[in-house]
Amino acid sequence: MSQAIQEAVKNVKENGGGPFGAVIVKDGVVVATGSNKVTIDCDPTAHGEVVCIRNACKKLGVFDLSGYELYTSCEPCPMCLASCYWANISKIYYSATQSDAANYNFDDAFLYVEVAKPKSERTIPIVEINCKNKCEPFQCWENKADKATYGDNFEGK
Repeated sequence: MSQAIQEAVKNVKENGGGPFGAVIVKDGVVVATGSNKVTIDCDPTAHGEVVCIRNACKKLGVFDLSGYELYTSCEPCPMCLASCYWANISKIYYSATQSDAANYNFDDAFLYVEVAKPKSERTIPIVEINCKNKCEPFQCWENKADKATYGDNFEGK
């Protein structure tokens, strides 16, 4: 956890990035680190945990991090939490809470409220366009002989 917090501090002091850092570990060995690169890379998805997951997967040449643990300087936002599920992270440890982050104007509480709303009531309109070939990409995937399956370990599916 100390290293995750140091990643966040270093990112703010040396890189001009956001105050979030993360470390992925397996069997007590650090596999990858990451810090918030949202403003540095002009990428709103480059949160510390997501960057760390990307770095670990690239380094290991995998997309499944089953058996790996994530240490993050702050409780993951909904996007980062979802990324951990998709990566099959086995356990998440965090230090600062959502409330701590909100005290410094990093408040993600609205996202939990927004996602729970019916699609028609969300701030960003989400509109289905019902094309007759809408399942063609899935059918191509289903028929692909050499596909690499993912998400099999995610019990929520």
